[in-house]
Amino acid sequence: MRKFLLMCCFLVGITAMAHAQGGQRRSPEDQAKALQTSLKLSDDQTTKVTAILKVQATKMDSVRTAANGDRTAMRSAMGPIRTATSDQIKAILTQDQATAYQKFLDEQRARMQGGGGGN
Repeated sequence: MRKFLLMCCFLVGITAMAHAQGGQRRSPEDQAKALQTSLKLSDDQTTKVTAILKVQATKMDSVRTAANGDRTAMRSAMGPIRTATSDQIKAILTQDQATAYQKFLDEQRARMQGGGGGN
């Protein structure tokens, strides 16, 4: 009984840590749905954004694999990928949507630089 209780506490602790660290990355579809809601994208725009984000996810995964845990190498390789992705997304947005998207990116960057990568 004691071992079981200890194991349960351990599992709860691991789960809490994973959630606090952001858990798993969101899928391109989930990211596109979030943008659809916040930027009021049309269905056509959402489809195009999803395709762009899928390509980005594939490139990011290959960078992670190639970097083999080297965070510095990952950061330097992912920067241009993120820039290209945001430029492609902005190209399909209206002017108002592009402005709101840029504001979102700026806020996200500020949160990351402030040490808060979470929700």
